[in-house]
Order: sequence, then structure tokens, then C-alpha cells
Amino acid sequence: MTTTNTDWRQGALIELTIDSLSDRGDGVGRWRDRVVFVPDTVPQDRLSVRLLQVKPKFAQGKVQAMLQPSPQRIPPACIVADKCGGCQWQFVAYGEQLVQKHRIVAQTLQRLGGITDITIDPVIPSAPLGYRNKSTYPLRRSATGQVQAGYYRKGSHKLVNLNQCPVQDDRLDPILAQAKQDIQARGWSLYDEASGTGALRHLSLRVGQRTGEKLLTLISQTDVDALPGLEEQAQDWLESLGLTGVCLNINERRTNVIFGTMTRGLAGKPYIAERFAGLEFHIRSATFFQINTAQAEALLTIILEELALEGHEAVIDAYCGVGTLSLPLAQRVREVIGVESHAESVAQARYNAMLNDVDNVSFYAETVETWLPNQVRPDAPPTISADVVVLDPPRRGCALPVIEALVRLRSPRIAYVSCNPATLARDLKILCEGGYQVTRVQPIDFFPQTSHVECVAFLTYGQGS
Repeated sequence: MTTTNTDWRQGALIELTIDSLSDRGDGVGRWRDRVVFVPDTVPQDRLSVRLLQVKPKFAQGKVQAMLQPSPQRIPPACIVADKCGGCQWQFVAYGEQLVQKHRIVAQTLQRLGGITDITIDPVIPSAPLGYRNKSTYPLRRSATGQVQAGYYRKGSHKLVNLNQCPVQDDRLDPILAQAKQDIQARGWSLYDEASGTGALRHLSLRVGQRTGEKLLTLISQTDVDALPGLEEQAQDWLESLGLTGVCLNINERRTNVIFGTMTRGLAGKPYIAERFAGLEFHIRSATFFQINTAQAEALLTIILEELALEGHEAVIDAYCGVGTLSLPLAQRVREVIGVESHAESVAQARYNAMLNDVDNVSFYAETVETWLPNQVRPDAPPTISADVVVLDPPRRGCALPVIEALVRLRSPRIAYVSCNPATLARDLKILCEGGYQVTRVQPIDFFPQTSHVECVAFLTYGQGS
């Protein structure tokens, strides 16, 4: 082995033992009170590491040699795990993934939120593979002209071609492989990001894990004129792949946002049906539904158990999507108000309410950032009240006007669902400064093989609540 260079400089070679995993998925080791982040490593790995981007107190590193592998290191389930950027932790034993996710949540809430006086519950585990009910793949052509679909390589914009993916529901694997072959045979043009030309941008697959219904959606920059034979191909897919529906979504913008605003059915139904919490949901191509159905039901169970609803409550469900939480809650309370900015999701939520004969829920197609502050102005009495507020914002968390409105509203209880411990910690800190107390934090693993972790935090207003 090359002689170890102990200088703290770019290119130096050091020996390092990995202590933990970061929220971005990298291994974390410490060398002489300095932190080194090393991708593709596992706690207890002992390594020879080449230092790359070196700062006074930390550096990025690259594995030069494995001196002693960790007992928590396992063979990955995916044959391209060393290349694909879709998962970071395929080679980490699942039990260790849960340990690291718990540590990430606890340390983040303590460091950024100042939350030190409650115990973070153990992470609720998931099925470690086959859990994704939806996958959306960029489409590209290889240097030899072959149609490729997959995820980007780690740290790059180069595609790793896939015919199957071990974290997606395996009923989607044959659809992925066959769709690529048929797009190739049709000779349809694929979108080129650099020039903004070409038609097909993404392939999106969705499955109802309880019903088995499957939906294939092509996302294109242009309409059917650029895709000759599309409707014939859609009908063939419907029959040969056992699909419920085939759709086309049009996204004309030069953007990294995947879906455009217009989706139309080409064959079969433009949605799948799914059973969730004893209710039937219709889910369309572009509407949000949690990608891990079983864990979403576990989350709902925790919320219901913790809130111990008595039937008289008024509930606000902010960022409600297609009513995934709103409708089960409505069966147990007096009324629910759901607020969601995505108009198609609101239309679907209203339909889902009608489908299940739930008539004590109202949905508003507005941003929470606009709707809630307008109901709870600082210069006027609130126009609404709520015994419970359920929050399920995107990764960026709640905007400050939302948090300030919640403090003014003084709902006795809040259930805050988050997929980002950092923004959760930030928002909980402001809520606690406004009079709330965190009573429980429950992490749930929605995304095995990745560093992402979902949480639900419960708060009460005022002392002794």
C-alpha cells in the first residue's frame, strides 16, 4: 500500500474509520478533529482515503483502498448500485440504516431546533425493497442510438440505463423494459436538454399496490404529431402489459420540473384505483400520493392513535394532496378542511370524497402560504378555528407566514409530517418560540436504501396541554 501522507491537503492519503452516515448519504469519519465525508462507505469501515476538496475543518474524500470492511457492509441488491444515484445505501445492512436515520433525526432536531427534552421514538421499519409504487425515469439515447431510461449517475447528469429497479414494485419492471424496446422500434425522438429539441422527456410508471392497477405515462415536449403511431402503441401496451391506462403529459417548458400542466388519456383509464385505509382513491399521473403505501398507512395509524380523536373535532389538513389523510380523518371528526395548491390534486380529492361518500370535508385549491394567513390575520379575529392542524409540506418545509399564522391560530394540537429533518427542526423551533411544545417525534422509514427519512412530530399549545 502507498505510504500514508498525513498532511491535511488535497491529494493526501489518510487512514480513516467511518463513524456514521450523513443526511446526504456519505460516510463520516474523523481525522485529528477534522471531519471527512466519504461516499459509498459504511460505519466501521476502515479505509485508505484520498482527500479531495479540503477545507480547514472538513474535506471530501474518496476510497483508495478498503483496509477492513464493516460487519454492517452487505452486497447490494442492485447490479448498478455503485453507479446509480437513485440510492445511496444499498451496501448498508438495513438494521444499520435505521440506526443512522434515527441518529440523523435526533441530532438535527437538537442542533437546528434546540429540541433536547424529548426522546425520539425508534424508526418504524419498511419492507427494504420493492416498496416504491411510482417511478419516473428520464429518457435518453446512448452513443449508439439505443433508448435508455434510468437514474443519473452519482454526482453527474449521465444516465444509468435500467431494465429493472429493486426498490420499485417488481410489477413495474417488465413495463420499463418493454416500453424502452417499443419506443426504440417506433423511432420517436427523445428530448435533448442542451438544445431543447426532441419529443419524449420521461417515462412514468405507477401501480396500485393494493389493487394491482398499473398506469404508464409518457411525458413529452410536444403533442402526438411528433409521436406517430402513439395511440396504436398505447392500445398495444394496455393489452400486452396488462395496464389500466396509458397517458400523455405535455411539458413544453425548458425546466427540470418533470410534469407539465396538461395530461390526457390515450388508452384505458387516465388513473389507477388504490385501496388506502379502507377507502378507495383514484390517482392520476401527476397527482401526489405517498410512494410507499404500507408506510403511509403506518403513518396514518400513528396520527390517529396519538390524536385520540373523539368525533367533535375540526381539522385543517394543509398540503392535503388527493386527500390521503383528509378522508380517513374525516371519518373520525366533525369536519376537515383540506388545502392544496395543485389544482388537479384538489379535483381528485373532491372526487375521492364523493367516491367514498365522505361529505364533511371541504377542499380549497390555494397555496397554504396564501390561504392560512388570510384566515388568521394579525390585525383581525381569525375567520376559522381548528382543534387539530395536520401539516405535510414539501421538503422545503413551511414558509414563515404559515408558521406565524399557526402561532396566531393557536390550535390545541398540530401533527407535522416532514420528509426533511432540517426544515422540520427549523419550523418546530419557531412554533415552540410561539407557545407550542413538542410532545413526540416518530421517524418512519419511507425510503429504504436512501438517506431520506420521514417524521411526524406532535405539538400541543401552551403549558400543561
